[in-house]
Amino acid sequence: MNLKIPNFSDFPLSKNPSEIIDVRSENEFAEDHIPGAINLPVLDNEERKKVGTIYKQISAFEAKKLGASLIFNNISKQINQHFLNKDTCYSPLIYCWRGGQRSQSLAVILAQIGWQVTVLKGGYKTYRSYVCQQLKTLPLQFNYNILCGLTGTGKTYFLQGLKQQGYQVLDLEKIANHRGSLLGEEWKNDIKNQPSQKYFDSLLLQKFQQFDVNQPIWIESESYKIGNVYLPESLWKKMKQSPCFELQLPLEKRVEFLLQEYEHLTENPEILKNKLRYLKTYYGWNKISQWNSWIDNKSWKELVQDLLVIHYDPAYRRSLKKMSSKIIKTIQLSDLNLDYLLESLS
Repeated sequence: MNLKIPNFSDFPLSKNPSEIIDVRSENEFAEDHIPGAINLPVLDNEERKKVGTIYKQISAFEAKKLGASLIFNNISKQINQHFLNKDTCYSPLIYCWRGGQRSQSLAVILAQIGWQVTVLKGGYKTYRSYVCQQLKTLPLQFNYNILCGLTGTGKTYFLQGLKQQGYQVLDLEKIANHRGSLLGEEWKNDIKNQPSQKYFDSLLLQKFQQFDVNQPIWIESESYKIGNVYLPESLWKKMKQSPCFELQLPLEKRVEFLLQEYEHLTENPEILKNKLRYLKTYYGWNKISQWNSWIDNKSWKELVQDLLVIHYDPAYRRSLKKMSSKIIKTIQLSDLNLDYLLESLS
């Protein structure tokens, strides 16, 4: 019997595979992976740790024996659970950390079954190198229009409206899963869920590759850091040099809008109090106590207005100076009216 071997491919891929399979452990996959890939670990977190310990403490030979046993047991389960319904045209791409034993273990078996299987040369490390290289140059090829304005002027809201009207929009806060401020963390059941820096890079590159370089990209004025992730230096450089359209909205309208947007915080006052404690260094315990009193009394409008005037508005003005963008147009809004914005931009 002739042993069928998988094909090998560089990244970016020349053909679209039926499926991209990441065979690394769950933790490796969670940190970063090719967008759209599925995770079928041939060694899970605990198994990988166990094999690694034996490799270091006993010998490579003993580690390989255990690894082979675990890998083929896992592959057997995966064939029954995932591959039995695949037709003869199925052609997956498989990768592990370096394109070595883990990916080739699954790839060889699938190739023997009769599928056209491809292994990514160099594995995830090849992909990660590609992402880093692309993010150094690709953002520099685009032109940007920056939407800026004080907190609560609806910048993200208007970006979504522009996208619906066919404008190219890069929503960095959506990709970062963070609204870019002390209270901007997105959370469910108190669990932080920002992507890692590496996966943020992957998602950002995926978005850039969908854009038309001949059309400008609309983007919100952001800091170099959004929550725990950083923008690529190339993108930050272009943003600082790009024209800025400043939105202005009456203070009371901004307060109303923010109370709608941050309803999850008013419904969880203790979380809100804990977040505001981080501002003690800047404003002292007396101010923190006043904010806590408003929270206890559900005086939400007073709280939000004071936070805007005392903290957010001065911070915005400082950040705008760092951006060094030129405000080429100021758009005075009476409410969150997308039609008026579109008319002002035309």
